[in-house]
Amino acid sequence: MNKELVQQRFGANAENYVGSTVHAKGASLEGLVNAVQPDSSWTGVDIATGAGHTAIAFAPHVSYMLATDLTEEMLEQVRKLVKEKGLGNVDTAHADAEAMPFEDGAFDLVTCRIAPHHFPDIAKFVAECHRVLKPGGKFALVDNVSPDSTTTPGFKDTELQEAAESYNTFEKVRDPSHGRAWTPTEWLDCMTATGFRVTHQELLDKAMSFKAWCKNQSVPEDLVPGLADMLHQASPAFSAYIRPIEKDDGDIGFTIIEFLAVAEKV
Repeated sequence: MNKELVQQRFGANAENYVGSTVHAKGASLEGLVNAVQPDSSWTGVDIATGAGHTAIAFAPHVSYMLATDLTEEMLEQVRKLVKEKGLGNVDTAHADAEAMPFEDGAFDLVTCRIAPHHFPDIAKFVAECHRVLKPGGKFALVDNVSPDSTTTPGFKDTELQEAAESYNTFEKVRDPSHGRAWTPTEWLDCMTATGFRVTHQELLDKAMSFKAWCKNQSVPEDLVPGLADMLHQASPAFSAYIRPIEKDDGDIGFTIIEFLAVAEKV
């Protein structure tokens, strides 16, 4: 059911993500390309591409990129952007992140940015990334993460667990297709257990506008005050993670932490 809900939510809001600043221009986009150091001979696939920003960012640096998504409306937006930018080495395809329709060892590079928190089975997704990569191929990931001791030090485990639950609830009220954002520790453990060697990792602050965050998912007006209250009434650990700030224009600024990692198939 979650996958159908993802298609419904992102199909209805596809155009919002084309111009979304954190998706189109976020620091993690350039950071991911720099961390990967792509080769011009590579073929790559971008999973859950959304509006295609990650595939488009890698396209000038590789031989070929395939932008894939569950949602046809998103793929339509990708095709428009690709045409506007005159890119001849980017195609689109429908694909499920947990059951990719590709042969073993088909790609040199698999990318996925700001999407796995929607996947019902993240571990299965990681296993699929490993399967479709050639030996020595690279898996490049960015995703929002829940607070733990690496993102938000100085709190007890129980406080951090409660903060993680609060963060995921906050996201899910805005977007019911949100599943659960993993912690950085969960990501590292899963990658290693799957057979990847992590070659690069970092945490990035992502400054958010509450109004824009709500607009991207067309949040109903009656839910907006409750979401704002979640920021205003955050527990000490959740507040330390999310860092809400009142702005002069009536907006609320807050911070989401992204985990950026590059791993090699061994």
